[in-house]
Amino acid sequence: MFVWSYGKTIFTSPATPSNEFCLTKLDKEQYERETRPEIQQEILRRAAKDLPIYTTTASRAIRYCDRCQLIKPDRCHHCSACDVCVLKMDHHCPWVNNCVGFSNYKFFLLFLMYSLLYCLFVAATVLQYFIKFWTNELPDTHAKFHVLFLFFVAAMFFISILSLFSYHCWLVGKNRSTIETFRAPTFRNGPDKNGFSLGCSKNLREVFGDEKKYWLLPIFTSLGDGCTFPTRLVIMDPEQLAVSSQNEPAKSSVTTRPLSESQNRLLSGDCQWVETGPEEENVKSGAKKHIIVSLES
Repeated sequence: MFVWSYGKTIFTSPATPSNEFCLTKLDKEQYERETRPEIQQEILRRAAKDLPIYTTTASRAIRYCDRCQLIKPDRCHHCSACDVCVLKMDHHCPWVNNCVGFSNYKFFLLFLMYSLLYCLFVAATVLQYFIKFWTNELPDTHAKFHVLFLFFVAAMFFISILSLFSYHCWLVGKNRSTIETFRAPTFRNGPDKNGFSLGCSKNLREVFGDEKKYWLLPIFTSLGDGCTFPTRLVIMDPEQLAVSSQNEPAKSSVTTRPLSESQNRLLSGDCQWVETGPEEENVKSGAKKHIIVSLES
């Protein structure tokens, strides 16, 4: 499983944006001919109006890659080492000589997990000989130095991989990439590092898929297409509250829609949050106002 996961991480090509994110020939000629940044942004906004894009740069500009000449989908970044835009790019890993992103992130996590178990197995099997070496019970041969070297190498790799694996498990639970940890994605209502988080369970399913029997196998089961992602952020309607009566608790059903129009199964269930507001001044003691906000997928 260790070799299988390692091979899949290395030889799986990074996923790239589809052709719909490329500029048309006319838009590309106008963009390259134009020198004013505001006019260039106007061309990009016109080209991106029908695309499922909800993140921008920190300056509220359309995320465009001059190298690949395409509009970047959400969570997509250009890798200078691979010289290509990678969907949901996490980082470029020199240990596998490949970009870790949407297409092989699950394989990378399994590679770390099986590496961790492999180092633990080696250290555990050599431990008894290491104890004998430490207590001078091991025969005085050259093999004892091999035992010492093997134990320390396995232990050091175990500690280092454990920290890296724990960090990426935390990222999966938060539905973030390494890049998004250091630079939060900017939505229409501002930067939000938790903008793509749907809860720990749904975040886990987004990476490993719905079928739990395939979670520990290095086969691709991640949800989505890598270009669009469901988000927890919503836009509120103008009217939010409607007071029904003075003696009854005031209730309001607010219809909201996610920023992402993706029909991802992760957003198939409706959620409700109920908040209890402060007492109104003109209402009798004990009567409280409730606000009910329902999210529809």
